[in-house]
Parts: sequence; structure tokens; C-alpha cells
Amino acid sequence: MLLFEPAEGAQPVAGIVMFHGGALRKGSADELAPHCRQLAARGIFAASAGYRLIGQAAMNIDDCIADARRAVEHFLRLAALRGLDSSRLASGGSSAGGHLALVAAMIAPGPPLPAPKPGVAAVVALNPVVDLLAYSPEQLRILEQDAGIAAGRAIEYSPIEFVRPGNPPMLVQHGTHDEVAPISQVRRFRDVMVQAGNDCMLLEYERAEHAFHYPGPAGRFDDVIDATAEFLLDRLAAD
Repeated sequence: MLLFEPAEGAQPVAGIVMFHGGALRKGSADELAPHCRQLAARGIFAASAGYRLIGQAAMNIDDCIADARRAVEHFLRLAALRGLDSSRLASGGSSAGGHLALVAAMIAPGPPLPAPKPGVAAVVALNPVVDLLAYSPEQLRILEQDAGIAAGRAIEYSPIEFVRPGNPPMLVQHGTHDEVAPISQVRRFRDVMVQAGNDCMLLEYERAEHAFHYPGPAGRFDDVIDATAEFLLDRLAAD
């Protein structure tokens, strides 16, 4: 877990722990370090967390989810040392990492039931997969194999199936040309969240593809950081 603090002597006003993407099989905490560094500059205590990867130390998606849950718990303890209680903390991530954050916040450990306590007060997801059953049967079969999900059990890991009143506020940032997680499934997730009475904001980036949010001339890094910081400070920062 890489930690990024506000300027020396400054008290953080909110916090977020983020998980990298890579289809659960590659990537590292370094990938979201630029995001966390910029959020810290806005007064937000930010952490970029790694997790075991499938094909390496993880056997399947359950190991990745377990690591995400442990990372959130550890982050809560670290944040408490900085004067931040759980009402001012969020989780989030990119792609598969965004999915992990959503699962950890929305689905209870053990049986696939809605989580009675999300553990965090908000979620920020960048180009996440939110509806596993939206894919074709062939695509779903490949997804299950790649993620180590038993055949026919993808529904147990699909965030849209666990939307209930009381889900934490969410900010989803997504490209309209995302070829991994089509914008249509994310719009549907937003609609279901709102219909359940939840606070769910979807920011669409025109013509942006998957993983659009990294630094670089082709990305929308600054826009993503601005939107994330505004959301966190608005929803979580104490008066």
C-alpha cells in the first residue's frame, strides 16, 4: 500500500484507498500513484493498494476480493490515526480495481448477499465492470475462466445485482467508447442505483476508451482528478 499525505502539517479532510486495474492478472499499486499524489495535494489522504494476482499468488477472484477487504480495513486504521473516521473515507479503483471496490462495499463476505455495512462512506470507480451478466454467453465464459469464477456463479460477483437502498454514494467515470465495459451497462447501473434512492453520479467522457484516465496527452487525467476531488470533498469533508 502506497500512502500519500497532504502537505506536511496539513490535516486531511477526507480519505480514499484505490485499487489498480489489470483484469486481476497484472498491474501494481504504482499505476494509481499519480492519482493519489494529486488527490493528496487537495487535502485528501490517499492510498494505492495492491492485491494478489491470479496466476501468481491468487487462486481466483475470491483471493483478490479478500485482499481488497483487508486493504480497506487497514486503511481505516491508518486513517483513524490521522483523525479521519469511516464517515469521511472512500474506496475506489480502475477497471478490475473499481470492480473490487464495488464488490467489497456492496456484497457481504460469505453468501452473496447485499452488505449490511459498506465499510466506506463513498466509492469512486474509474471504467469499472458493473454488470457481469451483460456480456454474451461466450464472453461470460471467458470472463469466468480468466477470473477464476465457477461456471454459472458470475451473478455472485456482479455489483448491479446487489443494488439496494442505502448503498454508499458513488461516482463512476467512464468513456463512451469503452470496449471492455460498454457505457450502456454503466448507464444501466447508474439508473438502477438512482431508482433505489441512492446517490450515483456518472460522468461520461466523450470518445474516451478504456483506461482513459492516466496521465498523458491522450488521457483525461486532470479532469478525472478534479471530478474525484470535488466529489470526495463534497460528500465526505466535514463542515
